[in-house]
Amino acid sequence: MLEDKRIVVYDTTLRDGSQGEGLSFSVEDKLNLVKKLDEMLGLAYIEAGWPGSNPKDEEFFARAAAGELQLKNAKLSAFGSTRRANVLPEDDNNLRLLIEAKTPVITIFGKTWDLHVIRALGTTLEENLKMISDSVAYLKKAGREVVYDAEHFFDGYKANPDYALETLRQAHAAGADWVVLCDTNGGLLTEEVPVILARVKETIPNARLGIHVHNDGDLACANTLTAVRNGAEQVQGTINGYGERCGNASLCSVLPNLELKMGYHCLPEGNLANLTEISRYVAEVANLSHNNQLPFVGRSAFAHKGGVHVDAVMKDRRTYEHIVPESVGNSQRVLISELSGQSNVLHKAYQLGLQMHKGDAEVKEVIEQIKQLENRGFHFENAEASIELIMWRTQPGYTAPFELRDMLVLSERRASSSEGLLSEATVKLQIAGNMLHTVADGNGPVNALDAALRKALVIYYPQLDAVRLTDYKVRVVNEDGTASGIRVTITSTDGHEIWQTVGSSTNVIEASWFALADSLEYALVYHLFKQNQPEASALQTV
Repeated sequence: MLEDKRIVVYDTTLRDGSQGEGLSFSVEDKLNLVKKLDEMLGLAYIEAGWPGSNPKDEEFFARAAAGELQLKNAKLSAFGSTRRANVLPEDDNNLRLLIEAKTPVITIFGKTWDLHVIRALGTTLEENLKMISDSVAYLKKAGREVVYDAEHFFDGYKANPDYALETLRQAHAAGADWVVLCDTNGGLLTEEVPVILARVKETIPNARLGIHVHNDGDLACANTLTAVRNGAEQVQGTINGYGERCGNASLCSVLPNLELKMGYHCLPEGNLANLTEISRYVAEVANLSHNNQLPFVGRSAFAHKGGVHVDAVMKDRRTYEHIVPESVGNSQRVLISELSGQSNVLHKAYQLGLQMHKGDAEVKEVIEQIKQLENRGFHFENAEASIELIMWRTQPGYTAPFELRDMLVLSERRASSSEGLLSEATVKLQIAGNMLHTVADGNGPVNALDAALRKALVIYYPQLDAVRLTDYKVRVVNEDGTASGIRVTITSTDGHEIWQTVGSSTNVIEASWFALADSLEYALVYHLFKQNQPEASALQTV
């Protein structure tokens, strides 16, 4: 690929992204994320924080300088501002801390909007120009690569184009390796980008330009791509678009668009296929739910629900998929709901290795069960394990690993107890022809029910010791006060696989039972059916 088609990627998830509401990274989180971003994506630059702004960043840069990060691809960057007004660079504490961070790259931002210079900084336009020039020259003299972020550039240009352009000229003349144009308020329109970049290139024709866009107008990705088309060689953004207010340009959208659709080279060969994994990893470290609707990397990005769509995708996936999902590490999903036709069920059967054909009684039975259950409040799009169980149960010779005979759940508050509400569950199960009667306490009725159920099952199925519930959600499905229908969705894992199951009832305990029972039954039969073993319908017990 031609060199002029190479785009340099600058990740600011750990600094700008961490300013997003509800998002926080520990020092260990940041160290691990830098390693993952370097190894899995092979980014050119990773901006890790602002030295001296908080104790966590101080510790991070100290540990990085001590050799805890051995990066293979990325250059680590420390972030800060230009010197203060009327202070020499060598006397400015911010610049001193940036140099002491010992990163090969230093990124500083300066004011380009005259409104900010006068109102926010409280200084003159002339002094601001000196602040930019002095700071860049001082850092270059210290032997660092300097990325200059022109904060509020586009708003500044629209307010006072000559002054905004002069700030860029000062940074470039002082030796900045990169001049990055920032849409800090995120209100830039895409049609404005080519016109403004043309003026920038006239003003500093030899500068290497970058683009840094926020998403307040929902145009961050479009503006970033347009900037590249018009001369930007560096793109800045965050994983999943995390960032202040409405977030930053999402590298999870920018990178595949640049590589797969626009012909640019951004990452080492093959690394784009790690994009979905790193997207989910960052969300997990941030303790945020991964957004299913994210383009390219979201769980729903290549999910198909309508029967007509599924029928077409089965014939040629290009009919409803704009790229091959695997190129970004994602995969195709076919959803099954009350709107599904036979194509949806047949596609799922194919994925599961089940022998089903159009018009089979089993196919019609699955569709009918789903329609009836969804009418009762079940919802299967985020509970694919329950769908798979419905399909497995239609197979000849399938025997459920356990069957509920009786269940009793009690909750009691005793005046003499300091432990609050006490819960106890009793279950009677039939397993492998035997009847088991168990009782267990819990810190709530659902926990007690889960404990009683497992107490009986592990006698026959010790592998369930590895299964744990990781999420439990309750939702009202038809509002009728305290008589409303309840839907319970459970997420479970055995340490390797993760699955979701669902239950619904006007009674939250019964709804929980349906979801719990499905979760444990799925754990027992998953590997048998997934591996297409002949004995799949005859569950082995110990």
